[in-house]
Amino acid sequence: MTGQDWLEKDFYAVLGVSKDANDADIKKAYRKLARQFHPDHNQGDDKAETRFKEIGEAYAVLSDSQQRQQYDAIRSMGQGGRFTGGAGGGFDDVFSSMFGQGGGRANTGSNQDFDDILSGLFGGGYGAQQGAGRTGFGTGFRPNQTTPGQDISATTRMPFRSAVAGTEVTLTVEGRTVKARIPAGVKDGQKIRIPGKGRPSPNGGAAGNLVLTVAVDPHPVFSIDGMNLRMTLPVSFDEAALGSQVEVPTFHGDPVKVKLSEGTPNGKVLRLKGRGVKTAKGTGDLLVTVAVMVPQNLSKKARAAVEAFREATASEDVRKDLNAAARE
Repeated sequence: MTGQDWLEKDFYAVLGVSKDANDADIKKAYRKLARQFHPDHNQGDDKAETRFKEIGEAYAVLSDSQQRQQYDAIRSMGQGGRFTGGAGGGFDDVFSSMFGQGGGRANTGSNQDFDDILSGLFGGGYGAQQGAGRTGFGTGFRPNQTTPGQDISATTRMPFRSAVAGTEVTLTVEGRTVKARIPAGVKDGQKIRIPGKGRPSPNGGAAGNLVLTVAVDPHPVFSIDGMNLRMTLPVSFDEAALGSQVEVPTFHGDPVKVKLSEGTPNGKVLRLKGRGVKTAKGTGDLLVTVAVMVPQNLSKKARAAVEAFREATASEDVRKDLNAAARE
């Protein structure tokens, strides 16, 4: 698009808003039109595609306060028409009066045309062509910055085993089919950012991201803790007190035998190396928390045995240290 086309194009009319529209009105109008003329919903319609590009171009300028100010100033200078030089006035008079050039005229001759003036005024950000024989801004005239596409939020649910192993999910987001790779060890409620899977840019910039929240179904035994898996292992009082060898289930294979030391306390954590989440960076561990179970219904024989145990250990005060600490 040439500079003259840019000057003559009414971006406000393209979006259907007034010249004093605020940012919210401009964004609302853009979103409505972008959905209406998006190529995904108008496949094979060249007019819709052209309209979509015009909408994106207009929004890119009007949504940026600095670019919008520059656009309004240039439109005000040109009043929608072509600039002319010479003794009769034209752009040099308008430019001098608006930007305080000391009443002098801007040189619109062959040595310095309109490209040079605006390049100096706005920092050369409009891509004016180099070399002799230029007219207008040159074909490279564009806004300084592209507008990135917006992020999209979505949710996916998966079984616990898929979360541990990692998987690929396919979901529909705003009418598009999106495939996303879920890494091994993802936790319930974790957010994963997938670059480039959000909304497209309105003017050739980078697409937005897909922010995917993962919902993981709970497992009756295991839970995820980073690269580790966790579980609680119930043990009987005698197993913990006297020590024993107990069987521990594992997530990836058969149960394994684990030795409990004599006097294993409730809440002790045992670590089984290499039995956790398997990732490209390594494999975590299985962390087993011991839960000493207190019997609920004792037989007469069992009760007698417990009473005998209590008599044998009556001299021991298990809360001795606690009581001493409370008095500090």
